[in-house]
Amino acid sequence: MATPSDPGRPSLRDAYVYLLGRALVARQQATDLAEPGAAFNQLKHNPVATPLEWVNPNLDVTNTEAWIGVDEDTPALLEVPRVDGRYFTVQICDEWGEVITNINERNYPEHRHGTFALVAPGSRAAVPDGAVRIELRSPKAKLLARIELGSDRDGAVELQHQISLRSSGSPRVPAPVELPPFDNADLIGVELFEHAEALLTSAPDVSPVAAQFQAKVRDVVASIEDPEERTRTDEALRSTVVPEFQRYAVQEAGAVGGNWLATTVIGNYGDDIAIRTAANYVGIWANSRHEVVYFVTTRDADGNPLDGSLTYVLDFPAASHPDRVVDAYWSLSLVDVPRFVAVENRLDRYTFNSVNPPPANPDGGMQIFVAPDARGTIAEANWLPAAEGRPFSLTFRAYVPREIVKQGEWFPPAPRKV
Repeated sequence: MATPSDPGRPSLRDAYVYLLGRALVARQQATDLAEPGAAFNQLKHNPVATPLEWVNPNLDVTNTEAWIGVDEDTPALLEVPRVDGRYFTVQICDEWGEVITNINERNYPEHRHGTFALVAPGSRAAVPDGAVRIELRSPKAKLLARIELGSDRDGAVELQHQISLRSSGSPRVPAPVELPPFDNADLIGVELFEHAEALLTSAPDVSPVAAQFQAKVRDVVASIEDPEERTRTDEALRSTVVPEFQRYAVQEAGAVGGNWLATTVIGNYGDDIAIRTAANYVGIWANSRHEVVYFVTTRDADGNPLDGSLTYVLDFPAASHPDRVVDAYWSLSLVDVPRFVAVENRLDRYTFNSVNPPPANPDGGMQIFVAPDARGTIAEANWLPAAEGRPFSLTFRAYVPREIVKQGEWFPPAPRKV
């Protein structure tokens, strides 16, 4: 009879991938709250990304974050300023990485700004008159606020600092789940299941398949009480399950087109446990596809790794220009691999976007050239610099994408070697 540690049996793989998704959020919670001065209901207004200092910099928006902590008697009160003429959202996620809501003018048209009362599940606590009541799924949630920089960086930062969060009292908030240290390169093994009950009971899961996956987790927990089975389980995880998941997370966890990987199922995952865990692994706090769809590639049109010594072109026809597929804005940025930092260049150019696009072709299309220098017939206005001799990765962000993007029917053009 196959045991849960048999790599040919899906139960172990399902149990591990499911539980890892929760563990990645718990790890991030512990990391965030361990920072000097960090506390529940305390905003952290991150400085605007400096291209050469941030890993995977998002150069389009301000970023503010916090951990919300409440109990049945003690809401947290969020103040959102009025933001006109630029994209913004206040994203709130649960402890499994699922989006609870996005506070913005699209979702709350009658409450574009003002007070939002964040309350514990089932709480009957009074909230201020006029406040919008938002019920969380557990006593803790993650808040991430983003405001488009656009052409007025200082104005965006000023708005960022007008966001505020405070507790209405002194809530009793459970401490983060303690886990053994692990990183993404060397993921946790069988030890994960020794913390399964704490992880499963610390926050409810809204997935419609949560019950059956939690049963698989508890089957593995019971099996590893046998020391020999514990050893076999750990060997199966490290030799097969973990490498397969890591490969899946970066190559297959989304829609694929033209060698771009698109996050068309993010933020709210339904029964797709594997993609949820992959999102928590690759880019925790992924937002819902109604807010943004990310496209990432490290390969050219022929499937070869992108090489900073070569020249590539991305040809956007007029009919599928990025301006036609978003209701907010778009951007294309480049980072080197494996450091995932922006490439220093004489133009201080790290991205093209809706505000600063390359010039349009006579037919309304758009060309972006990626190369180590503006060589040959490449116009500097169309040049996105790469690092000579280094592999690189491209990220295309589509904010408030239209249905053609959300349904996986539009992709950026594959980088074609010139």
